[in-house]
Amino acid sequence: MAGFIQISERINIAVIIARYISKKGVPAPFWRLIVFNREFYLAELGTSVAENVAVVGRESRRPRVVHVRLFGDRLFNLVTLVLGTLILLLLLGLGVALLLDALPAIRKFGWSFLVSTDWDPVNDVYGALPFIWGTAVSSAIALTIAVPLSLGVALCLSEMAPEWLSRRLGFLVDLLAAIPSVVYGLWAIFILGPWIRDYVEHLLGTYLGFLPIFAGPKVAVGMFSAGVVLAIMVIPYISSVCTDVFRVVPQTQREAAIALGATKWEMVRMAVLPYGLSGIIGATILGLGRALGETIAVAMVIGNAPNISLSLFAPAATLASVIANEFAEATSDLYVSALIALGLVLLGLGIVLNVVARLLVAAVARRRFDTGR
Repeated sequence: MAGFIQISERINIAVIIARYISKKGVPAPFWRLIVFNREFYLAELGTSVAENVAVVGRESRRPRVVHVRLFGDRLFNLVTLVLGTLILLLLLGLGVALLLDALPAIRKFGWSFLVSTDWDPVNDVYGALPFIWGTAVSSAIALTIAVPLSLGVALCLSEMAPEWLSRRLGFLVDLLAAIPSVVYGLWAIFILGPWIRDYVEHLLGTYLGFLPIFAGPKVAVGMFSAGVVLAIMVIPYISSVCTDVFRVVPQTQREAAIALGATKWEMVRMAVLPYGLSGIIGATILGLGRALGETIAVAMVIGNAPNISLSLFAPAATLASVIANEFAEATSDLYVSALIALGLVLLGLGIVLNVVARLLVAAVARRRFDTGR
C-alpha cells in the first residue's frame, strides 16, 4: 500500500511539473521526456544540476525519446545545414561548369586527351599528358625536399627550442605563407634559378650525371628549379600543421619514454612520431594540394615547354602554368575548351588527392587502434 501511494505521488509530481511548464511558458526545449522500459524521466537540460523525477508507467517494448528544442537551435541547425550543402553545391557547380565548357575537346579527343603528348594550337591538336607529367614531377620534387625540412622545423619548434624562441621562429615560418607567389617567382628567376644552375645542378651533373634524371644541359628555368620553389612555398603549411600535431601529444608519453631510459631522439621516435603519424600524412597531403595548384611562381621558372623528359634539368610545364600562360592567347573555341579541360583534370586530381588522404588517415588510425600503439 505504501509503495502504491509513493508511486502515485511521483506521478502527481510529474503531472504538476508538466502542467506548470506548459502554463507558465517555460522554454520547452530545456526539458525532455524519455520513456524507457517502465520508467519516465523528466529532466532539465542545460543546467549544471539536473533533477530527475522517476515515475513508473506502463511497459513499452520500444524505447521512445521525445526531444523539443528551442527555435534558436532549429535555426542554427538549419543555417549550418544550408552552409554545408552550399559548399557541396559550389563544388558540384564548378565541376559541371568545367565539364560543359570542356565538352568540345572531350568529344573530339575523348580519353586520348589524357594520354596524348601533342600540344599544337596551330593545328588544334591537344593532349594533357605533358602537363600531367610536369605537375606530378614538380610536386614530387617539392614534397621530397619539403617534408623532411618541415618535420625538422616542427620537431625543433615543439620539442627542442625553448618556449620564447619557439614562438618567434614559428611566427617567422608562418610568415613565409604570406609572401605572394609572384614574389617567389621573381626571386627564383633572378637569384634562386641561377644559383641552382651554377652550383646545385652542376654538382649533381658532375657526380650523378650517369643517371637520366641528372643528365642534360643546366638551365636556370626548368623542372628542378620549379620543384625547389614549390618546396619553399609548401614548407610553412606542412610545418605548421605538424607542429600543432606534435604539441598535442600527451606529455605522459614523453615522460614514460624518458623514464624508461630513452634519449631525446628515441623519445621523439617512439612517442611523438607514431602518435602524430596521421597528422603528418594530412599535412603532407595539404602541402601536395598546395603544390599541385600553384600557378604564377611555377609559370615563371619552369620553362613552359610541353615536353616529357626524364631529366629534371629540362624545361617543362604544369596544368596550372599552361592555363595561366595560354588562356589569354587562345583564339579558337577548341583551344579554349582544351584549356578548360586541363582545369577539369586539375580539379579531378584535387578531389582524388583528398579522397586518398582520407583513406590514408583512416587506415593509419585503424591500424593504430588495432595494434594499440
